[in-house]
Amino acid sequence: MTQQPVIHSTFTIDRVYKNASPQRVFAAFSTPATKRRWMVEGEGWEVLSFDMDFRVGGLEQSRFRFKGGPEIRNDTVYQDIVPNQRIVIAYTMGMGDNRFSASLATMEFVPAEGGTRLVFTEQGAYFDNADAPKNREEGTRQLLEALAEELKKSQ
Repeated sequence: MTQQPVIHSTFTIDRVYKNASPQRVFAAFSTPATKRRWMVEGEGWEVLSFDMDFRVGGLEQSRFRFKGGPEIRNDTVYQDIVPNQRIVIAYTMGMGDNRFSASLATMEFVPAEGGTRLVFTEQGAYFDNADAPKNREEGTRQLLEALAEELKKSQ
């Protein structure tokens, strides 16, 4: 079997959440019940587990599957937290026993006129899938849209 090269990629998503202070947006990332709702729950998704220890060095682990498919896992370590300003995480994702990516992600929460500017930057190493960087960016955009919907509910 030929091993595929690791694909390295970086992307940044910059968006504004209107009518949501940096404290509210930060809380959506740091409050376990809230984060579970927008990050791992959704139509067609089955959440097998979600555990979150929000502190530097703390772990976040989730296991889920889509429409009865294979188990997907996300294992995160919090690297840096500045309340209401910044979160830096290192995380891996896998399916079954196969790890398919390792990433460093930074979320910056900046006051913006009437809301918060979120700057999300991910530097990833993707294994065995040439489309993985494009797919990860699209998946992240969908998650940040789910965050927008969550923030609208809690206004």
